[in-house]
Amino acid sequence: MRRVHLLLLAMGAAVVLACWQVGLFDLQRLWDGVQGLGELLGELFPLRAQRWPHWLLPLWDTLCISIASTALALVFSLPMAFLANRRTGPHPLIRHLARGVLNLLRALPDLLLALLLVAAVGFGQLAGTMALAVHSVGMVGKFMAETMEQADPDPAEALFSTGADRLQVFVHVLLPQCLPAMLDLVFYRWEFNMRSAIVLGAVGAGGIGTELISALRLLDYGQVTALLLVIFLAVALVDQISSRCRQNLTR
Repeated sequence: MRRVHLLLLAMGAAVVLACWQVGLFDLQRLWDGVQGLGELLGELFPLRAQRWPHWLLPLWDTLCISIASTALALVFSLPMAFLANRRTGPHPLIRHLARGVLNLLRALPDLLLALLLVAAVGFGQLAGTMALAVHSVGMVGKFMAETMEQADPDPAEALFSTGADRLQVFVHVLLPQCLPAMLDLVFYRWEFNMRSAIVLGAVGAGGIGTELISALRLLDYGQVTALLLVIFLAVALVDQISSRCRQNLTR
């Protein structure tokens, strides 16, 4: 019990220190920020949506980036999950190496990846798709590997006892057992990639984010508000589609 109290005290101290470090206790600065935010909100209206026909193609590009990056991540996550989980990993060294790769991919910020890929392949949707796919593999692959390790071991051991190899166990036991959780993850990741694709437009990775950044640079706040409304509606639609797909596929 004493150890728990000490741990909670340490966690509380860390939270207070972090809040102090980032300036949450600077009341004067916070008040100035509230006043500045109020002035900015006043400039966001009225909406200026005259250019809405020019937003349809970038919005479509953003949707395509999110779908393509999620599909690409799924393709590469499955073999990584095969190598990274204890049930099917061919060797402990290979398993640790695969987990290390997944940790590295997950640790790299998608914005940094987009900057590097824009420099490598040029501006546009390809760089954004590749950046989100690489980042997604780290998270999706790790989750799949851990889900497979937590699955009921009896079916896998029974199939191993018949002489089946690791790939057969992976395909015929682990994937069917873990499919509902994996489908949930894939659709959640699609929602995440839709939002992230908007941000990546800031560094030239294509999509509606490019229009948003252009409006911000021109200080055209009325157009910014209209774009934010369009983005909100698009993200809400993707969330609804994702939720319906999850419900129908995991029944």
